[in-house]
Amino acid sequence: MNKSCLTYLKERGFFQQCTDEENLEKMFASGQVTFYCGFDATAVSLHVGHMIPIMAMANLQRLGHKPIALLGGGTTMIGDPSGKTEARRMLTVEQIDSNAQKIKRQLEQFINLDGKNGLMLNNADWLRNINYLEFLRDIGRHFSVNRMLSFETYKERLKHGLSFLEFNYCLMQSYDFLELYRRQNCHLQIGGDDQWANMVSGVDLIRRIERSTEVECLTFPLIMTSDGKKMGKTEKGAVFLDAELTSPYDFYQYWINVTDADTIRFLKFYTFVPVEEIKQYEALEGAELNEVKRILAYEVTKIVHGEEEAKKAQAGAQAAFGGGDNIDMIPFTEVSKQRLAEGIKVLDIFVESGLCSSKGEVRRLIKQGGLRINDQKIENDQLVINQEFLQDTGVILKSGKKKVHRLKID
Repeated sequence: MNKSCLTYLKERGFFQQCTDEENLEKMFASGQVTFYCGFDATAVSLHVGHMIPIMAMANLQRLGHKPIALLGGGTTMIGDPSGKTEARRMLTVEQIDSNAQKIKRQLEQFINLDGKNGLMLNNADWLRNINYLEFLRDIGRHFSVNRMLSFETYKERLKHGLSFLEFNYCLMQSYDFLELYRRQNCHLQIGGDDQWANMVSGVDLIRRIERSTEVECLTFPLIMTSDGKKMGKTEKGAVFLDAELTSPYDFYQYWINVTDADTIRFLKFYTFVPVEEIKQYEALEGAELNEVKRILAYEVTKIVHGEEEAKKAQAGAQAAFGGGDNIDMIPFTEVSKQRLAEGIKVLDIFVESGLCSSKGEVRRLIKQGGLRINDQKIENDQLVINQEFLQDTGVILKSGKKKVHRLKID
């Protein structure tokens, strides 16, 4: 690759700001750079929002640099106030450790963390047994409270109440960078732009203590959809990377349903499709973009769930919306023959299937002509589904043009 590392990252969108762009360019050009990104263990699974730092790490590794995925077994005990209007729920050590193990397995799907080409570490190893008095004397003295209060993160939290516990998070994350610099010769931290204050503080700490100017941080933009929604959020909640929380089919459908305005941008962020190929799609509009969305959905699902599951999800979508015959791939709810014979209220089954969030939404969509059974528009919200609706494939429910569900009769 002739283009510089930073140029490549910018082309794919992985650049918001960095501490010294010229120096970082020199670091990349001089040889392999060891860099890190942190993942706090606040949940049992990562979600689509985490894929930006994950894909940034994967791309940097492909460009010859060495990633460190840092699990936040220590920092999760405090909770990062960045981007939050209220304090995070405190987890037990057992919950944190369990979450960390699950996140570890997920990260290993995307990045080579074999110990040679990349590392997986946990900041619990140096944070949980820290001597607080020594930490205050050796680390805390380098932090200005006045400067910390000027950070946007703390300004926002102060409006709602900032605990002293959360105020320590910046020190802990900065100390992580110092430890990784000392232990692993790590010279770069990457992360979302909401982490800028914490990351800059880490660079400043290393420069003060180690007198090193060869440390930098790089942030990427916080991803919002073109209609202003937080990336990876749906009516059902977050889009998780764990197949048990978000099925591969639903995951695939999430990407199929992105807006036209987001399609090209997401193809750069969330896949390894070459930029040169993506440029060929940039002039496409409307229906022409549908095929690009299928490429996006397939490629992201393949990265997260593997090629076999991506093919199954693709087949299911084709069966639901394109006339394909692999009906088994469509999400389904099992219904007994007896229950169907007794009759199921349409108001109940559209909520039970997850296609609608409430009976009120069912009524509203029926009035708007947005709900169908076996491709027949529903006209009456008092309709009762019974055996007359049963086909070879079960009973097919649709909400709008993008949501489909099957009643599997057992």
